[in-house]
Amino acid sequence: MSEQPEDILRNLFQRAVEVADPMKSLAAFLPKKPDGRVTVVGAGKASARMAEAVEADWGPCSGLVITRYGYGRPCKGIEIVEAAHPVPDEAGLIATRRMLELLHGLDEDDFVLALISGGASALLTSPAGDISLSEKQQVNQSLLSSGAPIGQMNTVRKHLSAVKGGQLAAAAYPAKMLALLLSDVPGDDPAEIGSGPTVGDDSSSADAAAILDRWQIDVPSSVKTVLSEATGVLPPGHDRLAGVTNTIFAAPSQSLEAAKDLAEGLGCDVEILGDALEGEAREVAHAQAKLALERQRQRTGSDRPLLLLSGGELTVTRNGNGVGGPNAEFALALALALKGASGIHAIACDTDGVDGAAEVAGAVVGPDTLAKADALGVSASGALADNDAHSFFEKIADQVVTGPTLTNVNDFRAIWVGA
Repeated sequence: MSEQPEDILRNLFQRAVEVADPMKSLAAFLPKKPDGRVTVVGAGKASARMAEAVEADWGPCSGLVITRYGYGRPCKGIEIVEAAHPVPDEAGLIATRRMLELLHGLDEDDFVLALISGGASALLTSPAGDISLSEKQQVNQSLLSSGAPIGQMNTVRKHLSAVKGGQLAAAAYPAKMLALLLSDVPGDDPAEIGSGPTVGDDSSSADAAAILDRWQIDVPSSVKTVLSEATGVLPPGHDRLAGVTNTIFAAPSQSLEAAKDLAEGLGCDVEILGDALEGEAREVAHAQAKLALERQRQRTGSDRPLLLLSGGELTVTRNGNGVGGPNAEFALALALALKGASGIHAIACDTDGVDGAAEVAGAVVGPDTLAKADALGVSASGALADNDAHSFFEKIADQVVTGPTLTNVNDFRAIWVGA
């Protein structure tokens, strides 16, 4: 095998991203363009690319899609609006209001195509009740820093919104709707992708309030008022959702399988640890480092290299003031746990090209990671304690920077285990 482990790991990540590109994966799930009035709406980090794929098949369409700043794509008819992620802003608020106006007044002869990917939860911004945008931003930022699992975050987001938890689809009633979803959530539950704007949810406002209490998140009185009574979230099976079909067209499992096929073709053995891993990034890193070392002890010099692949969505409880994200923090904690073990390399990246709030996909680590840091006077343990993994990897030149990938099937992790 002539390629170096780091090059192979970067190629595996690139393959995982390519497979989830909507321009390659969406068309097979797109029906013939219906007759009559057709409206395209959507939100998420991959939604503009999805809109581009739709128009490549259907031709120019009418509609509005909201994506992250820098993630826009050229469309002939669908308007693309860029807004902030992961904390919502005024641009997202205004665009969401305009989207709801587009859906208002449709009838049963009309058709709506909804394009939803990860990131829609922040980009679709319409606070419930008297909650202001600044208050919504405050709660969202606190959730992101709390370490709460993504499913619990989404429960809160739904009940503080006038558009999530099936409410976007309800706004289009009685029009027929097809929602094409690009999954970035563990388990591929449509109700969790982008906080489920086209999917009903059986959680309650009391559930959302309990989550805020559990993670000790202080909220303004307007939030407490909204959660003190039933919100606009629709239960599954509600009449206003009867005309909606939700279809996942790309998911993390497909990307892991594509990476597996590529690795096996290069002469590697592959073990997939799961596409829906959750948990604190540094804790998962410790567990995977232990597994990698165990697998290495079981191998001989004549064995083929082994790749441990995993996906899902890890979290970080922020106790420091650094610039980090779950993938970079996983990579840093992994390097510390491996203690420079020979023959083990790894990559951890977010497939959307953005790890946490940084414009960095993730990082690579190898047997020399800690030695390089020591030579530069950079403390790995200090960076981890300060949640400053991105700065650490920037200093030792081991970041993975892709720019906007225009897709989003969540985390990709690969650990190369040599003899």
